[in-house]
Amino acid sequence: MTLKEPKLKVLNDANQHTTLITGGAGFVGTNLADTLLSEGKSVIIYDNLSRNGVEKNLQWLRDKYSSNLKIEIADVRNETALKEAVNAADAVYHFAAQVAVTTSCVDPILDFEVNARGTLNLLEAIRLSEKQPPLVFTSTNKVYGDLDDLKVVLKGNRYEPENAEVAADGVSEDRPVEFHSPYGCSKGAADAYILDYARTFGLKAVIFRMSCIYGPHQFGTEDQGWVAHFLISALEGKPLTIYGDGKQVRDILYVTDLIKAMKIAQENMPELTGKAFNIGGGVDNTVSLLELTNMIEELHGDTVDIDFGDWRPGDQRYYVSDIRKFKTQGNWAPGVSAYQGIENLYNWLSETRSSFKTQKVYSGQTR
Repeated sequence: MTLKEPKLKVLNDANQHTTLITGGAGFVGTNLADTLLSEGKSVIIYDNLSRNGVEKNLQWLRDKYSSNLKIEIADVRNETALKEAVNAADAVYHFAAQVAVTTSCVDPILDFEVNARGTLNLLEAIRLSEKQPPLVFTSTNKVYGDLDDLKVVLKGNRYEPENAEVAADGVSEDRPVEFHSPYGCSKGAADAYILDYARTFGLKAVIFRMSCIYGPHQFGTEDQGWVAHFLISALEGKPLTIYGDGKQVRDILYVTDLIKAMKIAQENMPELTGKAFNIGGGVDNTVSLLELTNMIEELHGDTVDIDFGDWRPGDQRYYVSDIRKFKTQGNWAPGVSAYQGIENLYNWLSETRSSFKTQKVYSGQTR
């Protein structure tokens, strides 16, 4: 497959608000770009297209929008290209990252260069720019470590915390950070640098420490995007490998609810800057891996074959975001239930999965 010739509009109107999305061809970036472009706003997607399948997201956006879209095929390690993109932006969303714990253990230097150094490159580009556009960054709950001190009990097909407060509300931002795995360290370093650049240099920035996000345009793997990965495997009749016993619990957030939260963060940046928020589905939208497979079997009308592997470094038996801080300060709450969102994604994948079965067009830095 090759991408069609782009139908792009040069973003040189000084009165046109422009949003830069690093990692913008990924599934969150695609959904955000779609939302902003549908509102008539201008978007720069900055992506090296190294993740398998994301060129299809890019083509989908190109086909849907004939104006207000600019695409920069480049890497966050490319300081020159990044500075040019930042200088054209009025707001920035930073999604570009190495996203898998397993990959970080195989190649920790790559993981650091992309997640930590790439983020520092972006911060410097913003600091040195004339407009200093406000930044929303997607961090991770992995900054809290493996939570091995959080005692859990087994209830049916899921773990639940013994601590009544955590059981009622989830893990809050008051919990000390404790980086585990190279991935946790690199994302944690990026998280810390952004908070400090807001404090030391006065940059406007908000951090979302995210739980599990899912939705259309997600190319899930066993390492990242596991809700989509489970659904795709079931649709293609492939067995699943679950690491651990499958009773680990996560809160899941449908991508449209995340986009609403991100827009709120940008719109209320003067009040929210310099803060980190836990963002996820919260206690009302939790599933264990085994519970998810049961939902999929119900939707699919067939059983799912499961193989079990060993627990992986940094795996948490229980992580549910305490989202009360952003609910209060951002006047936001998830609107899509776990079952509704899973059904939505199942239906979307059922309609589009045949287009997933193609090879990558681009890999690595192209500029």
